[in-house]
Amino acid sequence: MNKQDCGILIKQIHTTLEKKANNALKSSGMTVAQMTVLMTLYRAPDGQMPMKELEKTLCVAQSTIAGLAARLERKEFIIYLDDEDDKRIKFLKITAAGIQCCKQAELMMAKTEDMLLAPLTEAERAVFRMLLEKIRNALE
Repeated sequence: MNKQDCGILIKQIHTTLEKKANNALKSSGMTVAQMTVLMTLYRAPDGQMPMKELEKTLCVAQSTIAGLAARLERKEFIIYLDDEDDKRIKFLKITAAGIQCCKQAELMMAKTEDMLLAPLTEAERAVFRMLLEKIRNALE
């Protein structure tokens, strides 16, 4: 196996999962990118995060977060908040509708993960997760 083969396999798996997720989300008018922002807020303390921190966490540009946030606000899944001390700092906060959307998405994500890991035994799943975490941590 070439050293490059792992990267290609990871890319192929990612692309396939993203296509399946986008198709599943299509009926709700959401995209994987929008759902990623929403799930990040859902898991954040108090369901909110500064836009700058969100950009850094998701490794995306300010303009990307701004566009995603605008679409999520139109869907009433998030609201914008100002920092009390510094009005230049904008927070995004998940709404009750956004939380409900995330709860539904968690079910879909669990099914997708089950499908992804179905060919592996429980022992292989544990090793796979450990190796993924090891690689991720080495890249950070």
